[in-house]
Amino acid sequence: MNLGLNPTYSALDDKQPAYNLGLNGANTYETLRYLQHAIKNQKDLKLVILGLDFIMFNQELGNQPGFDEGRLEKQAITSQDFINTTFSLDTLSLSEKTIEANRTNSDRDIYYPNGFMRLQRGDKDKNLTEFKKSIAVYFNVHSNYKLSQQYLDDLREIVNLCRERGITLIGFISPAHVTQSEAIYAAGQWQILEQWKREVVKILPVWDFSDYNSITTEPVSEKMKNYIDSSHYKEAIGNLVLDRILSYKKVEVPKDFGVYLTPDNIESHLAKIRANREKWVKANPNDAELVKIIKQEQETKKTK
Repeated sequence: MNLGLNPTYSALDDKQPAYNLGLNGANTYETLRYLQHAIKNQKDLKLVILGLDFIMFNQELGNQPGFDEGRLEKQAITSQDFINTTFSLDTLSLSEKTIEANRTNSDRDIYYPNGFMRLQRGDKDKNLTEFKKSIAVYFNVHSNYKLSQQYLDDLREIVNLCRERGITLIGFISPAHVTQSEAIYAAGQWQILEQWKREVVKILPVWDFSDYNSITTEPVSEKMKNYIDSSHYKEAIGNLVLDRILSYKKVEVPKDFGVYLTPDNIESHLAKIRANREKWVKANPNDAELVKIIKQEQETKKTK
């Protein structure tokens, strides 16, 4: 799942218990390993909703610092983790700091027991600031993007694993704000982005929510309805994603939000996105220019 999908949303009422295993910044290998871990511990797993984005297939994206193979496919906490979390003075100190921070800082994100994370910073009328930060991160971290064949193979392994276990797998490309797509374009990676989508649909048909559509083109401002930053959408948008892919409350989903992609329609879809992008750039020069300015700022910092 993605961070913006709420496991308690009514579209999932007949699929409980549900858990959001949204992993911030994870690559495709990590996603595969956590799925293997989930299957090890949940023998009756029936449905996997898999959110994909361009970044998680970047060859330059390694495993996250907290990722530990030793914790996976086990049914209990490791002895070392138990010692570290129970008896460490550092843990006690961090616990005290966490309690105090939660008491005094309403901007902290909140994790719920079902894995859903409520991004509090999205409610503070600081969206423009958050957008600038997230776009800058893209240019800093992914400016040398290389599409990873290994990560594509990991996706193929996810598909095979679900098929072997009789698990229904629904894949979708996340509805990042169009400024994220513009960052990819400004970085000279648009052709790689299109090739990535071609490769993905060879492995798995997916719902694509990343078009320049009525949701993703919301004008950037300090107070936004749909987004927290360029890559994180709010819960209401996550609900629309679930509505579309699960055929729930169809009338509430904008007609242009979500296209089911297969090898048969991928080329026409990519052509439509190119056309929609050109229209958006002409109609929203300020948002398009914002991405260019951030790119220039990051390049200037690197040369100093």
